[in-house]
Amino acid sequence: MADLILVQATVYGRVQGVFFRAFVTEHAHELSLTGYVRNLSWRAVEVVAEGEKKQLEKLIDYLKIGPPDARVEKVVTNWSEYTGNYSGFRIRY
Repeated sequence: MADLILVQATVYGRVQGVFFRAFVTEHAHELSLTGYVRNLSWRAVEVVAEGEKKQLEKLIDYLKIGPPDARVEKVVTNWSEYTGNYSGFRIRY
């Protein structure tokens, strides 16, 4: 079994009102990841995801690009131990 890990990523730029959370959720499902995505303050989105490191690295690559109308300026990541606290991947409001 692959090593499981958690990543918390904060994405800055034009990432709200451009379907960024739906974009992240779609890719997280495709990559079999669990966790959530939510808007933070103006111009920031938080992603917390768990799963195989290789799949999480793919998600981070998607975060750096974003959907067509997004303009990602910066992605800050923080890796930590897997918790197993999530049963799916959801948008939090």
